[in-house]
Formats: sequence, structure tokens, C-alpha cells
Amino acid sequence: MQEQPLEQNLQTLMDLQHRLAAYEHAIGLIQYDGATTAPKGTADNRAVSLSVLSEELYRCATGKETAALLDALDAKKDALTAEQKQMVYLLRKDITEMKKIPMQEYVAFQALLAKADDVWHTAKETNDFGLFCPYLEQIFETTRRFAQYVEPDKDPYDHCLSQYEEGLTTQTLDTFFQKLRTALVPLLQKIAAQPQVDDSIRFGDFPLEKQEVLSVYLMKTLGLDLRHVGLSTTEHPFTTSLGSHFDERITTHYHRDDFVSSMYSVIHEGGHALYDTGSADELAYTVLDGGTSMSIHESQSRFYENILGRSKAFCAFLFPKLCELFPHQMTGRTAEDLYRAVNKVEPSLIRTEADELTYSMHIMIRYELEKKVLAGELAVKDLPQEWNRLYKAYLGVDVPDDTHGILQDSHWAGGLIGYFPSYALGNAYGAQFLQKMKEQIDVDACLNAGDLSPINDWNHAQIWQFGRLYTPEEILSRVLDAPFDADAYITYLCEKAKDVYGIM
Repeated sequence: MQEQPLEQNLQTLMDLQHRLAAYEHAIGLIQYDGATTAPKGTADNRAVSLSVLSEELYRCATGKETAALLDALDAKKDALTAEQKQMVYLLRKDITEMKKIPMQEYVAFQALLAKADDVWHTAKETNDFGLFCPYLEQIFETTRRFAQYVEPDKDPYDHCLSQYEEGLTTQTLDTFFQKLRTALVPLLQKIAAQPQVDDSIRFGDFPLEKQEVLSVYLMKTLGLDLRHVGLSTTEHPFTTSLGSHFDERITTHYHRDDFVSSMYSVIHEGGHALYDTGSADELAYTVLDGGTSMSIHESQSRFYENILGRSKAFCAFLFPKLCELFPHQMTGRTAEDLYRAVNKVEPSLIRTEADELTYSMHIMIRYELEKKVLAGELAVKDLPQEWNRLYKAYLGVDVPDDTHGILQDSHWAGGLIGYFPSYALGNAYGAQFLQKMKEQIDVDACLNAGDLSPINDWNHAQIWQFGRLYTPEEILSRVLDAPFDADAYITYLCEKAKDVYGIM
């Protein structure tokens, strides 16, 4: 077979990535529709379409022509740009893994996830884990089998973790979580002995149409381009890119009796969207488009939600808008009341509603459960009982039902086993990013003015524009000039506790 010129191969590489992006766009739209506006009873229809599209995606990605192209480019990698080298590396890595999974099983898994997500919604609404259990058993079983196909000599859970943060292992996480437990449990005990913070400002009757106005206001304040970022509602909020960073969708869930829930959901998902849409435009429709890992992604979403969004400066900026939208509910209230309410520390049932101090406990519980199931030490049918036991042991709360317990998250229904630790790591990364950012930017002044552009410009220059060009380790090294250290996160939490509760 005649060797093709390098420039021709590079054009073929771009054409391939555009084709893969188009398949992923179609698949993403179907999944997004299923989680937002699709009528009940349409899951089987989506599963059929997803089966066809995922089979075409598999064939396109793993075909002989694709393999030959990537081999030819890898042989001439010294002549490639850094971006082109990374494209070839990521495609070869993804394709090598995909080829180890039989196509029929890969396609069947995509159909399973479409049905599982629909069943999960019904199960949560009806408090019926038994309805969802058979699907979750298949998801864990398939995940374990796929891990053994791809890396037979590796612990299955370590393989799952590395899908979201390359190189992440249970050994690393065990050390990280133990450090957090050692530092935070005594702090939580001190806070529990203090008078409770009054958080009544967040509760009342907040019309949904006014909350929708607040959501748009928050998106604009964050600096999101509403021509390219849409907002919808769903049971469990998420963010997704459709085809490229030029089409980003965020979602929220409104509660009429608690405006804070959706407010921070929008800010959290907005942080994800800022990262995705911040990719350099020339990376669009390539494997470099979007975030480099889920921990770095969560560092951005949690950074905007908590470090910025729950700061005293941002609460002071936001309070006048809340008075405009909810004048009756805000009568007699102050920005300080808002700040204290959104930083109240209290063990709770729901991860997405958890305060910053107890949040990592929710992640540790999910981490331990995933690890036990994949190791064969815990049956899926026994997950609710173990979930409830750990919530009592870690947070001291009794789980009243599966809707507020094992069924609260959508991640497992989507096959995202190994994702949850990304949230805790993201929190810790964000605290280190804040320290570095403050060397160059007066963050509080930006927040007081409601002008996040200097903060966004810093994140864009340091993180967003590169997409997946650099690994998480390389991003941390480039930004921080220092290794990852959870102490910055612990210091941040202790300083927040001191400010809200007066605790050293």
C-alpha cells in the first residue's frame, strides 16, 4: 500500500475527528433529550437509535483505515505539532481500549444505559430501588467485565478511576481521604457544639418564574455566552457539550420552597460550561476539545459554586438582586444573613445540597461502595442497606427512604462508575488554584463588583484554552509550580469555619 503524504494524513486525521464528533453530537442530543424533555415511555425508542449510532461510532473508531492512519502518523510524530501528537496519542489510546471490548457488548451497553436512566427516574420518583436494581446489577457487571477486557492485570476499580483521572488509583484516594478525615472530623465536632446558624433566608415561597430570571442573571454574571450555552431543567442537574464547545447545555432543578438549591446548581454547572466553552476554537471537533479530566472539570465547577459563589464578597454583590426578585422574602434580611446561611455546616442526606465541610463525606461513602461492589465484596441488591449504614456512621443521619438515599444520584444509571472521587479532588485542586490566582488578582474586589472577567481571563489563560492538550498532572504543574497538596483545601475550609463559626 502506497504511503500517503504527511499533509494528506493530517487532513484525514481532522476529517476522522469531525466524523467522530458528529456521531457523539447525535448520541449526546438523544441522551440530553432523554434527561430533559422526552416523554415518558420513549426510552426503548432512544435505545434503538443509540444502538445504531454507537455501532457506527465503534466501526469508525476501530476500523483498519483508522488504525493504519494513526500508526502512520505516530511513526512521524517528530514532524507533528504538540496538538497533533496529543490527538494521535488520545485516539490511539481510546481506540486500543475500545477494540478490546467486543462490538456487540459495547453497543448493548449503550442501549442498557438508555433504559437504565429512564428506569432510574421512575424508581426515584416512586422510591423503588427494586425496579432499578436489575439494571444497576448489569451496569456494574458490565463495567467490571469491560475493565478486565481492557486491563486484565489491573484492579477493575483502578481502571474505572483512570477513565476520569488518568493514573488515579485507590491507593492515592485512600491516602487523600484519610487526610481529609483526620483534619475535618474534629472540626465538624467543634462546629456541632456551636449555636446553629440561621438559614431560614433560603426557605419560603420563591416563584419558579422568578428563579428562572435569577438563573439567567447568574449565567450572564458568570460570563457565559448565552448564544452558545443553553439552560433546561432535569431531575439531576448536569452539563454536556453537543458536538463541540460551541454548543453547551446546562441544566438545573427548581424547588419552589428553596431558591438556593437551583442557584448553586446553575453556578456549578456554569463552571463546567465556562471550562468547556473556553477551549481554543481551533480545538473544536477534535479529541482535544473540552476538559482534560473530570477532576480538573470539577475543580472549575466547584470553584465557581463554592469558593466564589459562597464567598462573602459574592453574597454581598448578589443580595440586591435577590431583594429585587424576592422583595417580600428578603425583607429584614441582610447580605450577611445570606452568607452565613449558604455556609451553614450541617450533616445532611443529599450530596448536591451538602455544605463544603461535609461534602467529602458524601463522596467517601460512594467511593467505598463502588470499591466494594467491583471487588465482589458487596452485592448490588445490598447497596441500600450499606448506604444507610455508612450515612449513619459518617454523617450521623438516618436515611428515611431510597429516594433520598441510594437513588439520589444519576451517575450510576449513566454508567459513570469511578466518577464520584473527581468531586473531592476537584475541591482540593480549586483551593490551590485560588492561592495562585490571588497572587495576581484581587478576587474579592472582582466579586464585590460582580465582574468575573479578570477571574475568567486567568482561568482561560492557565487552564481552559488548552482543552485536553495537557494531562491533569501537567496542568497542575504549569499552574501551581508545585505538586498537588490537599493542605490548601484543608486550610481553606478551616478559614471558612473560623469566619462563620469563630472556630480555630
